[in-house]
Amino acid sequence: MTEIHRFTQGSVPVLVSMPHIGTALMPGLADRLSDAALPLGDTDWHLPRLYDFLDELGCSRLEACHSRFVVDLNRPPDDAPLYAGATTGLIPDILFDGTPAYRPGAGPDAAERAQRLETYWRPYHAKLEAELDRLVATHGGAVLLDAHSIRGIVPRLFEGRLPDFNIGTADGKSCAPDLARRVLDILGAAPGYTAILNGRFKGGHITRHYGDPSRGRHAVQLELVQATYMDETAPYAFRPDLAAGVRPHLRRFVEMLVAWAQG
Repeated sequence: MTEIHRFTQGSVPVLVSMPHIGTALMPGLADRLSDAALPLGDTDWHLPRLYDFLDELGCSRLEACHSRFVVDLNRPPDDAPLYAGATTGLIPDILFDGTPAYRPGAGPDAAERAQRLETYWRPYHAKLEAELDRLVATHGGAVLLDAHSIRGIVPRLFEGRLPDFNIGTADGKSCAPDLARRVLDILGAAPGYTAILNGRFKGGHITRHYGDPSRGRHAVQLELVQATYMDETAPYAFRPDLAAGVRPHLRRFVEMLVAWAQG
């Protein structure tokens, strides 16, 4: 059986969450997904490879193993909408582009939805909560980076092309203003790339729920355009030539998070 998540405990007060990198499917699910969904194109591909410096910097890491088509770990358990307009839910029944995710009549019923929540969603969030508690208890505070990536053009979700770096702090609620400013300063100054703070992506459930500066928890979401490091069409190949350009900026960004958290 595929493990629910992978966790590596670090030595600094920074936790990096990657809730959408998983590609494992629960038994029998592949036979029920539509032909459009089966390539798992809405995955946040290759992020561990792109952020290959996290262990060197001493960050804790929490990585999903199962696909967001099993359950979306960045949605609230009651499936309340996070954004006005088009989005996808806790257990997505459509792709980002609106295409059905399941073959006709093959979607999950209420009992299966509840079972997926208990089996896959709750363990990830229990570990996330426990590690943040440990970091705050050990260091006096913690920074959570929720790392994501997405195609640069998804007309159903947003107009035009996204900026390369989409920084979300729940409109300033999930972290200290000074931290948000420093993030934008670093990523906004990256030559050849574009950045925005609290634009189309302001932070999902993880950023909004766990970011609580009054408790010493500061959360930042980064939604990175995939064209900065990979091919956005199947088979979604990692592009070392592109990654070599963007990775130094990501490293400086995470180095700043570590220095800020330790300070």
